[in-house]
Amino acid sequence: MALDATARERAAWVVILAGVSAALHVGKLPPAIPVLRDAMSISLVQAGFLLSLVQLAGMSLGVLVGLSADGLGLRRSLLGGLSVLTFASLMGSTAASPEALLAWRALEGFGFLLSVMPAPGLIRRHTPASLLPSRLGWWGTYMPWGSATALLLGPWVMRWQGWSGWWATLGLVSGLAAWAVWRGVPADPPRPLVRDAAWPRRLARVLTSASPWWVALCFAVYSSQWLAVVGFMPTIGHQLGWSTETAGALTALVALVNVTGNVGSGRLLQRGWAPRHLLWLGFGCMATGALLAFAPALPLPVRLLGVLGFSACGGLVPGTLFSMAVRLAPSEDTVSSTVGWVQQLSSVGQFVGPPLVAWVAAQAGGWQYTGLACALCSLAGAVLAWRIHRALMRQANPA
Repeated sequence: MALDATARERAAWVVILAGVSAALHVGKLPPAIPVLRDAMSISLVQAGFLLSLVQLAGMSLGVLVGLSADGLGLRRSLLGGLSVLTFASLMGSTAASPEALLAWRALEGFGFLLSVMPAPGLIRRHTPASLLPSRLGWWGTYMPWGSATALLLGPWVMRWQGWSGWWATLGLVSGLAAWAVWRGVPADPPRPLVRDAAWPRRLARVLTSASPWWVALCFAVYSSQWLAVVGFMPTIGHQLGWSTETAGALTALVALVNVTGNVGSGRLLQRGWAPRHLLWLGFGCMATGALLAFAPALPLPVRLLGVLGFSACGGLVPGTLFSMAVRLAPSEDTVSSTVGWVQQLSSVGQFVGPPLVAWVAAQAGGWQYTGLACALCSLAGAVLAWRIHRALMRQANPA
């Protein structure tokens, strides 16, 4: 049965909010790192792996989940992912060692992947074509919204319930999100009775086409530095003598301002801005902001403005890239696969970034080289943005 416009609008927003609930599990760890280091004697590098391990499933299974999403059913995949997050977070709250917590964190990563992978396709299913860039821009905010909420609320919940109570609380939130999806998002269309035998060809088309690679690599250099900077901000604040609540609140603000860039990218794309200009602006501000934020000689207010600019203007990048993933898919039947590949390399970036930054900081005895590492990532992103522009030109003017 066809949905009216209001029902379609509501379903799209439920999917976006479900993504925010999944992102809470990425953002729940940064404010907990100082608490976990005291409770379990977790090292800085172990903390880096805890930050990034949630991306393990995405970096290994992203394109495969994307390939199977249409066959499994996008709504079923989202419901399954939220259910896994509920179970893994509740069980993680009982962990008594770093190894156990790492194991449950890895399972959370699988649930996170199942939750976010089908979301762009579901939004596309329930959004008119004229509004799709804007809605995908809003979808790009799921990570900063979820991270900011977790960073802001985490210290207060942990003050009363400890880190295990924080894990259990977010497990219940994921369960509520699954209920909202079950009630608010229409069931998937009936699955075909004949097994899809064409998926190897679809996979080959994605992996042998240059355009999905440029988008995916561009997302990787963005996500690696954003999660590393935001993920370790509470730890840096703790080392500067800030209270847990103050560090969490400031980090939440840094994550939250990322929303402005994501939403702005959708609006600017609808107004005709060239994607390469948005990407260059975003990466340029990230490089400048990171260099300012991690310059020890600068006053603290200037460094805080630098990290705010890093996140706010950096939000132009993911919002633009989600639209590029849809536009540059090799064909209509490879959109989910392309989004899966982009998610996979984004997860690789998020897996590698935090431990690498932690290792550099441990070797240097401080965070003074973090800005330079981010600037190099942004330079790579600017080059990849040019390749994306060339791909768009070839698509518009095929030889």
